[in-house]
Amino acid sequence: MHDVVIVGGGPAGSSCAYWLADAGWDVVVVEKKHFPRVKTCGDGLTPRAVRQLADMGLEDALAGSHKYSGLRAYGFGQSLEMQWPEHPNFPNYGYTITRHDLDGLVAERAVKAGATLLSGTEVVAPIIDEAASGETGSALPHLKGVIVKEKAAGDQAGGEKAGGERELLARYVVVADGANSRVGRMLGTNRRRDLPLGMALRGYYTSERHDDPFIESHLDIRDAEGNIVPGYGWIFPMGDGRVNVGVGLLSTDRRWKGVNTSHLMDAFVNWAPDSWGISPETSLGPPTGGKLPMGLSVGPRAGANVLLAGDAAGTINPFNGEGIAYGYETGRLAAAALGHALGGEGPRALTDYDRQLEAAYGPYYKVARAFVRMISNPQAMKLCVGVGMRSEFIMSQLLRIMANLMRPDAPGPAEIGFRAMELISRLLPDEVAALDDATAGAA
Repeated sequence: MHDVVIVGGGPAGSSCAYWLADAGWDVVVVEKKHFPRVKTCGDGLTPRAVRQLADMGLEDALAGSHKYSGLRAYGFGQSLEMQWPEHPNFPNYGYTITRHDLDGLVAERAVKAGATLLSGTEVVAPIIDEAASGETGSALPHLKGVIVKEKAAGDQAGGEKAGGERELLARYVVVADGANSRVGRMLGTNRRRDLPLGMALRGYYTSERHDDPFIESHLDIRDAEGNIVPGYGWIFPMGDGRVNVGVGLLSTDRRWKGVNTSHLMDAFVNWAPDSWGISPETSLGPPTGGKLPMGLSVGPRAGANVLLAGDAAGTINPFNGEGIAYGYETGRLAAAALGHALGGEGPRALTDYDRQLEAAYGPYYKVARAFVRMISNPQAMKLCVGVGMRSEFIMSQLLRIMANLMRPDAPGPAEIGFRAMELISRLLPDEVAALDDATAGAA
């Protein structure tokens, strides 16, 4: 009987494992792949992500990665270079590093702290305690643990079952198996269809500008016919001869459900600045992508002895598509809640975890969802970005908001502006249909 079994060894799972193991709890992480493994991602670490890695004692391990100082934004014929802002809690720089290299570093850190990693092992089913589930009345079933199946040979403890399956029993279970959480769906979680869903595609290209000091974001991406679509394109220098190039589409309502991200990627590659040297000839392979549940859109996120964290809980930031930092942060919050639960508070601590998520991200994500829906209207998008790109001051304040780097100690224009947006967002429903007319009117 383990204290905690964690499903998934990505940012949320490994972060949760590190903090629990560091506190002395018996933790097992079940990861279906072997590290290092390829993972589709933009590969950009913002100051929020760097802070979490530093707190886990891992920033020195990033020394060989590409360090960048800010964001270069393009839109409607304008460009601006903005340094990451000064902040009392976060650094003013970021890194780019592939998930192939990064995820293994964090998982290894968790193991050094005392966690057990079962790699090449897949969770095939939860072990539901039917009697306890009926007593708790929780939205998620009460689990005894999980059934796992090894994909490769290894010295792994557990009770043998037929067909190479094993039982891992645990007092608590964390579901952190990513954006398309299979285990979450087994337990009855769902994504709210009325909230934004991101779709992203990325590929690697060779480029002489691979060590550029800025990551680059294009805010007015267009389809092959030249129509503006709600999303952005990015070019992230990797410092190793490559750049990570991708497009993100915000599927906010029925108008954008038919957009083909592969065609959008082709259009962006053709349209990107020539200085990057991006073309089919410099491509290092076909792009890969996936769906991105955003803005706390997946739930329930907590049960009597089950928690969801990271992409499995839909914690990606709708403003910018960032997921790594929020994986680390929610994994850490989950670990704190489980520490309280294991220390004697029991299921009540898991309810507190859900409240903490809402307190930390709920108001911010509601503003982000309203913003995303507004810019899904092409006229509103052109107005907002077109005006903003003419003012470095406006864009630098917007960068603070979109990267969630507002200061708690010294309220300035970004903080005041966000509070105003938060007050307005409280009056707006989340449902798409109700906002169709509102966004058209805003434009």
